[in-house]
Amino acid sequence: MTQAPRRVGLVLERASHVLGEEAYYHEFLEGLERVLAPAGVSVLVQVVTDRAAEIATYERWSAQARVDGVVLVDLGPDDERVGLVARLGLPAVVLGDPSTAQGLPTVWTDDAGFAREAVDFLAGLGHRVAGHVTGPPAFAHTQLRRGGLQAEAAERGMTLLVAEGDYSYDGGRAAALELLETRGVRPTAIVFDNDVMALGGLDAAAACGLRVPADLSVVAWDDSPQCQLAVPALSAMSHDVERIGELAARAVLATMAGAPVEVYQAPPAHIVVRSSTQAPTS
Repeated sequence: MTQAPRRVGLVLERASHVLGEEAYYHEFLEGLERVLAPAGVSVLVQVVTDRAAEIATYERWSAQARVDGVVLVDLGPDDERVGLVARLGLPAVVLGDPSTAQGLPTVWTDDAGFAREAVDFLAGLGHRVAGHVTGPPAFAHTQLRRGGLQAEAAERGMTLLVAEGDYSYDGGRAAALELLETRGVRPTAIVFDNDVMALGGLDAAAACGLRVPADLSVVAWDDSPQCQLAVPALSAMSHDVERIGELAARAVLATMAGAPVEVYQAPPAHIVVRSSTQAPTS
């Protein structure tokens, strides 16, 4: 008797141009499929533009028995999606901090701790005023990174300036220009919450007549191949994103099989130093 095909669902709330630019979820899906495909499980990806459409997708998938489990991403505090999948009876795994999971299995990356490491790195170079270009502020991992950066900067007596981005190139450029042109004091280094926004930051620095890294150090987040191809090559907080995808796949397979709830620790991130960072010159 042939076994019915099994699917894992992933809903991404992103503007299409942002998702096209962003390497993170392409790498994550590679890792996810590397584990799921040999188990006879396919991945169903739905891209939506708002939360209402995401909620409707889970409800439709449940009603039509389209998926056997889901991976939840970009959660915020007290996120309604956690309760929703429980009511729908959908086995689910959270990609994010355990504090957002409300008892669901979690693949955890220590965003706050790694953000502190980024500030520690810049402080070690001698930077005293740093900027942070965030992702969408409603996301828990954005809040955790911002909190980690602020805590470490405060301990070191550094000034931290914050501007909101949206993970897009244009959003990163606009936020970097805000930090460089409108705050009265100019940062000598900026940490960006993804690689694409960091590329926009390079453009913003050039528009301001600043040289990277002589006048401005730039640190990206995730460390996709875009960082190595940039000019100058970008220093980055490097994550093994494909490995995170593999862990998420193992977690969702275990959840679909009725295994006990577990927190899966993602591999530690670390700073990879390239040509976009140096000690401040003034």
